[in-house]
Amino acid sequence: MEKLGSLLLRCVVWFGLASALDFQHHGYEDMVRAMLNVQNECPFITRVYSIGRSVEGRHLYVLEFSDNPGIHELLEPEFKYVGNMHGNEVLGRELLIQFSQFLCEEYRAGSPRITRLIHDTRIHILPSMNPDGYEVAGNQGPDANGYLTGRANSRDVDLNRNFPDLNTMMYYFEKNDGPNHHLPLPDNWEQQVESETLAVIRWMKNYNFVLSANLHGGAVVANYPFDKSREARVRGYRKTSYSATADDKIFKKLARTYSYAHGWMHQGWNCGDYFDEGITNGASWYSLSKGMQDFNYLHTNCFEITLELSCNKFPAAQELQREWLGNREALVSYLEQVHLGIKGMVYDENNNGIKNAVISIYGINHDITTGVDGDYFRLLLPGTYTVTASAEGYQPSTSTVTVGPAEAIQLHFYLKAASQETTSETQSAGSNKNVPPHKMAPR
Repeated sequence: MEKLGSLLLRCVVWFGLASALDFQHHGYEDMVRAMLNVQNECPFITRVYSIGRSVEGRHLYVLEFSDNPGIHELLEPEFKYVGNMHGNEVLGRELLIQFSQFLCEEYRAGSPRITRLIHDTRIHILPSMNPDGYEVAGNQGPDANGYLTGRANSRDVDLNRNFPDLNTMMYYFEKNDGPNHHLPLPDNWEQQVESETLAVIRWMKNYNFVLSANLHGGAVVANYPFDKSREARVRGYRKTSYSATADDKIFKKLARTYSYAHGWMHQGWNCGDYFDEGITNGASWYSLSKGMQDFNYLHTNCFEITLELSCNKFPAAQELQREWLGNREALVSYLEQVHLGIKGMVYDENNNGIKNAVISIYGINHDITTGVDGDYFRLLLPGTYTVTASAEGYQPSTSTVTVGPAEAIQLHFYLKAASQETTSETQSAGSNKNVPPHKMAPR
């Protein structure tokens, strides 16, 4: 009887949430008002902040969820959702507004699952990366909206073709034993990108994001890196060839997590296309240069996938509730994946955290680095791994760890200062001396 009462109460809460959520299209002012309303409803677990402005001066506002908003807590991973990169692909924008309202209401209702997520994760939600483009698309509305109307920003630049091209550099380094992570940006990169792109790149640099998803529309599929093909492009020919990262297996797992938790993505047949299990490698679909998900992987510690969520780029308002119900569980399940793998601290001999220490996994030719306080997060599938931590001026340290399917295993490293001789040897060997050649990594 007690269980039945609990179940009935839960059903009432879910019904109340469905009716309380905002199933309408939000112009810029309405969107900002909705974000501030969530902050007012849940003031102790939320924060609204701006990462910059669009070309036309609109703030790019982010809504943060955490039990300590505004603070990075050691060993608590940072996660982000980004919506509306293409101004006329509006479902992601509305889903993220609804998701924010949902997190707040579920937390207030005492949901153990959502409470645990907010207490153990720092969540950042950017509903609109391209508010200028949305205003163009929104003025036409769902009925008259053209396929490209409002897609680009106000300077007619496609923001998902506007990030520095690091793939070309990476593909060269793969053949010449170059670096496999945090590839450098061109000297004048800030002058080459749009205001919105600049703001997002600076955001990525300021927060040590671990996992991310970029919400799009026009198809229904979970798309994972690389987006850019390794094969040379032939003019007039749409090249498609699988372009795997060193972390191809976990990217597939992340994509499947969203697809199978989604109401119908996993079925494969959507919008006249078929994607097995509702997932695809980006370049295998079509090659795309200067995209955001590849940039995340090659310049930061963040793993990002692109979620194509609706056949109609600008669905009518009456379709939004169905879309929310189809995506709600997937949005939560994907967020939970930020807690996979291993995490830990890299300390010096005085128990001070070492920033920018390199974490290498034997057999996976992609390293990540520690944050400013010395903590790190490495997404991994279940298995046994040999992990090496190294930093300039210190002797590297190696440990073996077995990863399970649930919460991240904590693995800490204590590095001893290196003698001048040892430092020279370490620098000449490079950070990847425990990693096999690139040919042995992705398959």
